[in-house]
Amino acid sequence: MNEENKCPKRNKPKSQDDMIQLTENVNRFDDLKFNRRAFLKTAVGATVALGLSTLPFSVKAFLGDFEDEKELVEIVKLDSLPPGSSVTFNYPTENDPALLVHTKAGELKAYNSACTHLMCPVFYEKESEVLLCPCHKGYFDLNNGHPLAGPPQRELPLIELEVQNEVVYAVGRKIRHG
Repeated sequence: MNEENKCPKRNKPKSQDDMIQLTENVNRFDDLKFNRRAFLKTAVGATVALGLSTLPFSVKAFLGDFEDEKELVEIVKLDSLPPGSSVTFNYPTENDPALLVHTKAGELKAYNSACTHLMCPVFYEKESEVLLCPCHKGYFDLNNGHPLAGPPQRELPLIELEVQNEVVYAVGRKIRHG
């Protein structure tokens, strides 16, 4: 074999071979510091720390101490609202109109009174015991707020009520879709 066709030795220290150049940048200290084991130790340690930091909140939720007192918003005295009548009020903010209905059967029902179609006002129709949106003739069921006829597709948001000492209070709102 002549000199040109001979393979050069690959691991000669002063070689221009690409493979020897790849091993020059490996630092043993960095290899020990940034390896898989160190990464996994750090990841597991961070997971345990986050888990322990949420432990007080979990205990508090388990014991039930998280429940705030309900904010009672007075609507009307029960004796001033005879069966088959309604009253308007604002809940949960002053910009949210609502309707409280005392049905002929004696039940209290309350809904936000903005139609779910185009936000027109909704009124109580005493004769047929339905909620009516006169803008586009939308009808809602008084018992559950679901649309019965017309263009509305979603039910009215329900306002939860509580009666204490013959006074009707709004205590919460449920926005239901489905």
